[in-house]
Amino acid sequence: MDNRIIIKRLWAIVKPYRGRAFLSLLAMALTAATQPLLAKALQLLMDEGFRDQPGFSLWWIPGVLVSVFVMRGIGTFATAYYNNWVMSRVLNDLRAQVFERVLRLPVARFHEESTGRIINTVVGEVRQVVDTINSVFVAFVRDVLVVIGLLGSLLLLNWKLTLVAIVVVPLTAVIVRTTSKRLRHLNRENQRVTAEMTQVVEEAARGHQVIRVFSGERYESRRFYQRSEALRGFSQRMTVAFAATTPVTQIATSLALSLVVVLAMRAGMTPGQFTQFVTLMLMLLTPLKALAEVNGPMQRGIAAAESVFEMTDAPVEHDPGSRVLGRVEGHMRFENVVFRYPNTQAPALDGVSLDVKPGQTVALVGMSGGGKSTFVNLVTRFYEPQGGRILLDGIPYQDIMLPSLRAQMALVSQNVVLFDDTLKANIAYGVEEVDYQRLAGAIKAAHLDDVVARLPEGVETNIGENGMRLSGGQRQRVAIARAIYKDAPILILDEATSALDNESERAVQAALDTLMAGRTTFVVAHRLSTIERADLIVVMERGRIVEQGTHEQLLAAGGTYANLYRLQFTTPAEAL
Repeated sequence: MDNRIIIKRLWAIVKPYRGRAFLSLLAMALTAATQPLLAKALQLLMDEGFRDQPGFSLWWIPGVLVSVFVMRGIGTFATAYYNNWVMSRVLNDLRAQVFERVLRLPVARFHEESTGRIINTVVGEVRQVVDTINSVFVAFVRDVLVVIGLLGSLLLLNWKLTLVAIVVVPLTAVIVRTTSKRLRHLNRENQRVTAEMTQVVEEAARGHQVIRVFSGERYESRRFYQRSEALRGFSQRMTVAFAATTPVTQIATSLALSLVVVLAMRAGMTPGQFTQFVTLMLMLLTPLKALAEVNGPMQRGIAAAESVFEMTDAPVEHDPGSRVLGRVEGHMRFENVVFRYPNTQAPALDGVSLDVKPGQTVALVGMSGGGKSTFVNLVTRFYEPQGGRILLDGIPYQDIMLPSLRAQMALVSQNVVLFDDTLKANIAYGVEEVDYQRLAGAIKAAHLDDVVARLPEGVETNIGENGMRLSGGQRQRVAIARAIYKDAPILILDEATSALDNESERAVQAALDTLMAGRTTFVVAHRLSTIERADLIVVMERGRIVEQGTHEQLLAAGGTYANLYRLQFTTPAEAL
């Protein structure tokens, strides 16, 4: 991305707060103005004070010095205050933009990109961008103002000597331009490895039990060390790239200062004028050094900004629909649907046609890789079919707005997702105001009464990250309660009772039977005993529907379903 485009977009983020940013700029100008004033005070002291000129009071010196530093203190404080006021809001706004985009990314993006990379962009790289704005706005703008003030004073004092002194400026610009490209490349690689290290840490925290049981501590430590060492190497190379600019700038400044001293002595300057000139030159060294060093953070920030803006510009879920639905009946129809995952040869679904009547319970069974999960992903419209079409109550999916479509659905997956929040918030997820009567009904239907009674704060108890304070079966019942609370006309149950013991499964299955009554339900199951009463059993194999019918019909047919059923219910002795 071009630097001018990045700067333009960064300004668009800061622009709403330009009033406070302007006050910060004025405060920096006030701070910069104190530099030449200090040098002028020293000149007056040398030429007037030490010569004991009549009418010159020595009390003027402390008065001027104190006044200068009071002005400097006011300017410094105001700069820090207004700058933080602006930057803290810019940080919140930019993070909100990135996070809002993350929430709307297509499902495929989460399969293509690691969790660590996404977390690093939202948290780390946004922070890096704002730190860059901060360093550029404060360091660059302030130091440019200081340089302008000091150069103006030098030109007024002796323009010929000033021309000798400013030879350092173009030299600094050449050095900065030379190192910029290398720093940009190194920063991009640094961000990539940082994202990888974030992923390692996230996986280690999430999979700590597996790591311990399988003695993976040494392996995980090695993965972390490799990325940590790579970061150290990038850090060292970046330091060498921009730290080399400082001694070169200092050497050039010292040569210019030496020449100025010789020329000043020949020009017949007064001791005060010479002191003022040298003081201004030495004061010029610090902002020039800072301007040379700002290139490193600037390149890091530009590289981070590229990543952040790539995320904010990423395409969201395709939603061409315009129709908003009321509560639907739940008539689902697949017409010759074809779907293939990116970068794969074989289709995941190949010419699938199915007509599901309102209120029917449809069980999807088959060996792994048969297309059951893909079928569900198309029902929820996480993916779009490449061929054929899907209709809900006779309306093509493409015509329905995504939020309206998904408002008709509730999902209970074997991979339960709970949030680090209260039990109440997890069950009544996604609603603005909780209906406590409806909440109590969902808790009762999911057989969570005993769980709530044992929690220290009842439904207001925080259940921890992904419900870690609950057992596996309790977590699954919370997910079921969430689906019951939503009361959607279409249910998707993906191994919804897989983590329950026999007693809990019987209780929850009874609740699910009540819940499924009158609702269109898709059940993905491997245990065939849980779907024997389904209205329609669909057997999938290699992306195609090979059989469909009731449990009794499919057993009588003696096909794939009958073979799967016998495999699950035949004892080892019978097999022999």
